[in-house]
Amino acid sequence: MSGVHDRFVRYTFSQPERAAAELRAALPSHVVSAVDWSSLQRESGSVVDPELRQTETDLLFTARLGTGHPVLMYVLLEHQSTVDRWMALRMLRYVVRLVEHWRQEHPESEQLPVILPLVMYHGEDGAWTAARRVEDLFGLPGEAQEERERWRALVPRFEYLLDDLTAERAAALLARPGPPLVRLAWLLLRYSRSEELAHKLREWVALFVQVLAEQEGNEHLKTILHYLLWIGDEAVREATRQVLDSVVDAQRAEELMRSYGEELMERGRQQGLARGREEGLLRGRAETVLRLLTGRGWHVDEASRQLILSCSDVATLDRWTDRTLHATSLSEVLAPPSQ
Repeated sequence: MSGVHDRFVRYTFSQPERAAAELRAALPSHVVSAVDWSSLQRESGSVVDPELRQTETDLLFTARLGTGHPVLMYVLLEHQSTVDRWMALRMLRYVVRLVEHWRQEHPESEQLPVILPLVMYHGEDGAWTAARRVEDLFGLPGEAQEERERWRALVPRFEYLLDDLTAERAAALLARPGPPLVRLAWLLLRYSRSEELAHKLREWVALFVQVLAEQEGNEHLKTILHYLLWIGDEAVREATRQVLDSVVDAQRAEELMRSYGEELMERGRQQGLARGREEGLLRGRAETVLRLLTGRGWHVDEASRQLILSCSDVATLDRWTDRTLHATSLSEVLAPPSQ
């Protein structure tokens, strides 16, 4: 599911004019007033570890200050379903990689650029509770606060910025300045894991109309539909149809829903294939157990045969397979682990 959120976030915030809305909403006010927002541009490439690419969406932007001073703004848009207590350490690693990359690209520079790491969070665990400062992750010696503070001065100091959408109400997100697509994206991300989403969609019809009126409105609408398809249940799909009926004519709504339905069928087909592969794997392992038992010359009664064939736990099937090599009876093979 995280990949669905990643694609939607990347579509929404990869454009500088839309990313600017998120940055203006989340960065400290003195930074917002100092940045020359007309200079904001997205940097190509990434220095984040490749193995993390499947779970995170990283967007890197550069901008100048009004004085002409360069500033790097690294935006990590986090979509984990659980709060990551080690995020401060991970963000520190990302910043270090960025400055190392900067040094390689600018060997003549005697100073490093300012890097502003930002995490956007909308997980299902409620408000973000993980430490935002890396120094809070260290176990510091001492009982007295003064003694602990002396130790704290010796560990790395680093803090990342956080935009916790789960802590915001819908009215507050609607009131944020920004293009209609961005404001709708904030709302959809905020309520993507909430049972309120279907009800909320009907309240946002006017915002859907504004999104559709944008230059790329049709493309925006299709992307939003795709996102809602993959994250929503039947109630969300019905609410989506009602919203479409309110913002486009009947023919266009029918075309979009037909495409929507085709994607839904494809989603079901892919899920069915995945289930089929899993069931085939389990069936193959179960039949291997039966063949090994037969090879040992043991009679497998019908009840035991059905027990083996109906097993859906890979670890249990593997345990039975291993036991057939050394056990002295069928009952010993099928005995619980403690035996």
